[in-house]
Amino acid sequence: MSPAKLLPAEALAPNRYVRPIDSRPHFCLDSHGARKNGLPVRPTRTRRKLANRGLGVLVNAAAKPFGPASSGKRSHGVARTGRGPGNSCDGAHAEEAWLAIARVLLGMNWKKLRLREYNPSWRVLFLSLLLAFSAARAHGQCAGKVSSPSAVADCAARETPRDGPAILDPLHPYTLAELINLAEQHNPGTRTIWERAKQKARELGLAKSAYYPELDGLAVFGDERLINPFPEPLAPRGYVMVEIPKVRPEVTLQYLIFDFGKREAGVDSAKAEKLAAGADVIQVNQALAFRVASAYYQLVTAQERLQAAQDTLRTAQTTQDAAENRLNNGLATLPDVLNARAETSQAAFDEESADGDEKIARVTLTEAVGADPSPNIVIDSQRSAPLPQSLTMSIDALIDRAMQNRPELMAQALRIRSAEAGIRAAKAEYKPQIVLSGSVAQTSIWPASDYGTLGSASEPTWSAELGIHWRIFDGGVRKNELLIAESKRREAADELTAERDQTTREVWTAYLAFRTALRKHDAAVALLASANASYSASLEAYKYGVKNLVDVVTAEKQLAQARLSSVSARSELFLEAVNLEFATGNLLRNQPPATKLQSPDEHP
Repeated sequence: MSPAKLLPAEALAPNRYVRPIDSRPHFCLDSHGARKNGLPVRPTRTRRKLANRGLGVLVNAAAKPFGPASSGKRSHGVARTGRGPGNSCDGAHAEEAWLAIARVLLGMNWKKLRLREYNPSWRVLFLSLLLAFSAARAHGQCAGKVSSPSAVADCAARETPRDGPAILDPLHPYTLAELINLAEQHNPGTRTIWERAKQKARELGLAKSAYYPELDGLAVFGDERLINPFPEPLAPRGYVMVEIPKVRPEVTLQYLIFDFGKREAGVDSAKAEKLAAGADVIQVNQALAFRVASAYYQLVTAQERLQAAQDTLRTAQTTQDAAENRLNNGLATLPDVLNARAETSQAAFDEESADGDEKIARVTLTEAVGADPSPNIVIDSQRSAPLPQSLTMSIDALIDRAMQNRPELMAQALRIRSAEAGIRAAKAEYKPQIVLSGSVAQTSIWPASDYGTLGSASEPTWSAELGIHWRIFDGGVRKNELLIAESKRREAADELTAERDQTTREVWTAYLAFRTALRKHDAAVALLASANASYSASLEAYKYGVKNLVDVVTAEKQLAQARLSSVSARSELFLEAVNLEFATGNLLRNQPPATKLQSPDEHP
């Protein structure tokens, strides 16, 4: 899906709601109706009046040169659709654009409408409407419809997911919100679940079609030869041979009038399956967002580990320089210098390892986004972002939120409803069905006989009947179908119980992991401060000959370990905050986050 929605940044890092880059401004006008981007439009009195009435978007669309609805341009690696030549504005949201059109067309005074200073023809205005519609459709995959299974399912029935991998700009630093938006558009997993939702929507259409009559057209061209018995006084042989060529175009009707709720149960089951498919789409998008967030923070960790390794290398080089300086002054021995050089070589080795891990993390992130796996990606690591500080909800409130919001639980509850509808359909098989059938035809025949003369005819013929079909015995088919349907209902209920237990466990795990990450981060900050002070003091004492090189190397190793611990603790804290939102079903939703960020005064 490509929803243009608000991502709860408290879960994803920034201290505000972040709108993904695919979102569009609602109107590209200033307060006077003039276009802010692209070529300037003179704000005439009529245009200002139309802008105040909500028609400014259409006027601007009519004023610009006409071109293709989508130029296929990309900005920062994301395909920006709905942008014509000469227009740098991204266009309006589909819903807002059509609401503006509806308000104007319904409230317009046709007699007083005079575009004296700018007078486009109604054909131009109609083309403007088409351009607005094209820009609205270009958003693809249901912008803003991620929280409701019904909205997602309805959208899946009419939209088609985008094909092809994402194209990344190797020079643009991508934020986490941008990467999630790209993944929802281009990851193969989202396209797969999207197609399943489309199939369930079509299956609902199949179920509803049972309420309509079935009309069939049939044309028969034939020749029939048969024996027609006749008394011997009339026919010497006691029979005559008759040959009947015929042409019979016919229309037949079959209409199931009443079936004691079987069709209704089928429609209810299909509706529940369609909604469950919509919930599955939400679940896949949330899982994908969490996967991208995990890969993002793993890359952030790898980058900070690389930075820590480089700092450790500089520290080791400083220690080596101090040892060599003391050796040159006759205050140190050669083994001390060799030991310092070994530590420098080890730090260089660790730096190369960290550099390789950082490139591998880049490849993992590009794969999660849906682009061709490669290390050619730049991210905005948001190192100045405030850290999560505390929880805003108790564990009981978090579990209650998860029970209400987790799409897996929604989907399983809907599958229970589908299974119950299947039981009703199986019970309806024991009841009769009332069927109306009929046919209308134009029958033309040219019979011939070997005895006597027969006349030809071409006349309309018809038939109509109301029948009751009641299956009396079927060898246990209906009984077994009912038992299977009841078993499926119990199976779905047991799966829901297991899902609820798993959800409770995952919420508890995320809750405890976040609290642990908070304490680990605080400990890591204190450890880094003390290790840094210890190394500085040891190095200074070594320079004055108070301590030996072994003490300096030990302090250096402690400082390197403290740097890595600090890096891991910071990224782990962000990731556990995202995991808590994911476990409670609040990822990619606009509900209040479960964590509170540091205030600007507390943020370092």
